[in-house]
Amino acid sequence: MSGQPQEGTIWKTGISRSAPNPSCPDRLPHAQSRGIGQWPFIDPAVSFDEHVLACVLARALKEIDRGEATATQATGLKRADLRDVLTDRFPDVPVSAFALEAATDVEPAMEEQLLRDLLLAQARPGDPASARFAKIIARRAMRDDHLWQDLGLFNRAELSRLLATHFPTLAAGNTRNMKWKKYLYRMLCEAEGFSLCTAPSCGQCCDFESCFGSEEDESCLARSRNDIDLN
Repeated sequence: MSGQPQEGTIWKTGISRSAPNPSCPDRLPHAQSRGIGQWPFIDPAVSFDEHVLACVLARALKEIDRGEATATQATGLKRADLRDVLTDRFPDVPVSAFALEAATDVEPAMEEQLLRDLLLAQARPGDPASARFAKIIARRAMRDDHLWQDLGLFNRAELSRLLATHFPTLAAGNTRNMKWKKYLYRMLCEAEGFSLCTAPSCGQCCDFESCFGSEEDESCLARSRNDIDLN
């Protein structure tokens, strides 16, 4: 199975990878409907959720193709949940591409479970999408890059929007614009009653840039395209 064609399928049949229209920043371009020839009107909030899901699924496909993870390991979702997402949000994407028959439902390790519980407690009440993103974010946060990169998003601003939408109270607490992964772990430490940081205050910390430095970097999609261009 080739990761690149399958990854492209997500965007061809789901959310377009082109940039949002500056004149309408809240509406992402959607794939064309069969036989219509133009983008249908869709709810901006729904389209953004689909955009994020498409980013995560594209990352999952790449990890599956490389043998780094199964679909459940890559997303933090159970097989039944993944199947529901694919059939409901991306009906033109073949479920077989995610090799669900080779995956098993994986219970989160302690660190991931603590982060998942924190997010679930702050998720929008009664919103299945928020609960789903809590599981996805907790799993992807176990990766080594900035959290927006772990999720396959275009930039930090998209992650900020995702958190503000589905975890508004938690997101609103990041008043100093701390890096999101650092912020989530700080909230986790505070909830557990301890701190991993020994500095008396952020202003006196010799490693300030680690928590508050720029998160601007190349997206995972851009990295992939650059690798293809170079090869």
